[in-house]
This record gives sequence, C-alpha cells and structure tokens, in this order.
Amino acid sequence: MKIALVHDYLAQDGGAERVLKAFHEIWPDAPIFVLFHKKGSVAGLDHAEVRQSFMARVPGVKRYFRWLLPLMPTATERQNLDEFDVVLSSTSAFAKGVLTRPDAVHISYCHTPTRYLWSDTHKYISSNTHNFFVRAVLRRIIHKMRLWDKMSVDRVDYFIANSNTVRQRIEKYYRRDSDVLYPPADVHLGTVSKDVGDYFISGGRLVAYKRFDLLISVFNRLGWPLYIFGNGPEKENLQRMAKSNIHFLGRVSDEEKASLLSKARGFLHPQLEDSGITPVEAMASGCPVIAYGFGGVTETVISGETGLFFYEQTWEALLDTLLTFDACTWDRDAICAHAQKFGVDVFKQKIKKYVGDRYDEFQRGLKQCRLDIR
Repeated sequence: MKIALVHDYLAQDGGAERVLKAFHEIWPDAPIFVLFHKKGSVAGLDHAEVRQSFMARVPGVKRYFRWLLPLMPTATERQNLDEFDVVLSSTSAFAKGVLTRPDAVHISYCHTPTRYLWSDTHKYISSNTHNFFVRAVLRRIIHKMRLWDKMSVDRVDYFIANSNTVRQRIEKYYRRDSDVLYPPADVHLGTVSKDVGDYFISGGRLVAYKRFDLLISVFNRLGWPLYIFGNGPEKENLQRMAKSNIHFLGRVSDEEKASLLSKARGFLHPQLEDSGITPVEAMASGCPVIAYGFGGVTETVISGETGLFFYEQTWEALLDTLLTFDACTWDRDAICAHAQKFGVDVFKQKIKKYVGDRYDEFQRGLKQCRLDIR
C-alpha cells in the first residue's frame, strides 16, 4: 500500500497542520503534496518530502496567495498522484479535488467545507473590500469556485469530519455522509497543579472571528488578571483596548503553555470553532473551560464537569458566567482524565486503523465488481 498525503498549503501552523503532522508521523515516507510551502511555517515538517504545485514558482505567492485563488483548482488537479494506492487529504478547501487512479482510494479528513464558499461567503466579501467593482469580481470568482468545490467532492471515496458540527455541514453543503474523528491534541504535556493562581487565560491566533474583544470588554470591567498567549493581526487593536490587568504573552512554547494552563483558574474560549484543540489542551492540564456553547467545543467539554458554556456571544453573557464560576469546585484530576481520549496517540491509532480498513474495503469492492463482470 503506497500512500500520499495531500494538504491545501503550508503557510501557518494551526490545527489543520497538527493533523497533517500526525499523518506524517504515522507514514514518514509518504510525500506531502501542497500548493506551496513556506519553509519554517510548520514545525516538524521541514525535513519531510514536500512536493509543491506550479504555484510555488509564482513570484510573491507565499505573501499574496489569497489573490491567486482562481489558480488553485487548476494547480490542485495538476498534481500527479498516479503512483499511489491511497491518497489521504487534510483539507478545508482544495486538497480533496486531486485526481487519483480509478483503483486508488481517496480518504479526505475535512476540517470544514470551505467557509468563504459556503457558510461565510457574504461576510468574506464584505470584509475584504469596500470597492464595488472588486466585490462584483470577487462574487463571480467565488461562484465559479463554489461549482468546482462541489464537483471535487465526487472525487472523494470516504470523508472524515473533525467533529459532529462539521459532519452536519458536510451533509448540508456536500450531501455526503462522513465519519467523525476528533483532531489530535497534545494532552501528554498537561500536568495538574495543586497551586492554582488568581488569573484566567485564553489564546491562539489573534484574529477577529475568535472574539478576544469580548474578553477585553469583560476583564476591563472586572479588573481580574487575564493572560492571552499567541500572535495575530488583531494583537495591536486588542492591546490598545486592554487595561493593565490584561497581559499579552506573545508566542509561548508548548511546555510554557501547559504550565500556564495548569495554574489558571479557567480557560476562556469565546469563539465558534469547528472543533477546537486548545480547550482540550487546557483540560489536559486540569483547567476548566468557559466557552461559547456552540460548535465543536460542545462535543469535548462536559458542562458542569469539565467547564461551563455561555450561549450569547456578548460580553454581558460572558460576564454573567464568570461571576458564577468558582475555580474551587472543579475536580481537576477528572478534567485531565477526560481530555486523554482526544490525545495524539489515540488519534494516530484510530486513523491508521481507519485507513487500513477503508483500503481493504475499497479493494474488495473492486475485486467484487470484476467478478460480477465475469
């Protein structure tokens, strides 16, 4: 069984890239096909065999790749995967559209149907430009890409969703069923601390949709200590909003993050996410989670046992939840034990078995067809 890994592109180190790294650790000799690779952007993959599309030769692609969206379907289809028996793609956009041999099986781990083509189209267009002409052109491009995206779904033999939330989206937009396998979290780094501090913590990529502005609004009023780790385009805006009780830590190592989480009163998750790895990492350190009660986090956090939910994405709703939160009532050892089922080792074991089973199933189907013809 010769396997190839396919990913959209390597330009940032996020949850999707963690899934790809887990794939690479299981099948280290499998080449990774991407549209382009910005070296150093994803830790742990610099020594992997990465095969880039022709887009990698376009000047400025690594900085202005969002302006090259119309090229991406063609670049995806031109990647030659004829030598492989199994194609395993990790994607929220293009990788599922690769072309494979008729007797090869394509399994696609879907992080979400492409947001800007389906669920967030209007928001994406309005947030990217205020120019009427550019918006009209962008709408036309997105319409054509939506048609290609829907067509590319037929090239996948088996879909895996990273949560039941995403499974429902795959069913709605693609009219396909999928199996659920939660993404891997680094739970092995977590340790339960008996010495809990007086601060709350949050973090990740500091981008607008993650709603860190809600945290700033609440903690400006409360005056309680809040630590925020991570970097992103919203960092300067958030720093301007924040009072002195809110501390921006920037990029921290995985070990530093685990230590900070273990001593925090609680981890704050104000955004809507498809799955959400960081809340699982918080629980692995025994830290209860306070989260917006929609999306994938509702599948990993147990209300009243490993965290609490608030159900309106407003600072008032979050403030009310925080005022009823008592860090002393939580069984941190039980929270840590719950998180272990979402660890990297569990993920690797399940995905390796899934790929092997689906390959065998697919091959039996081909042999049966040949027997029927005879």
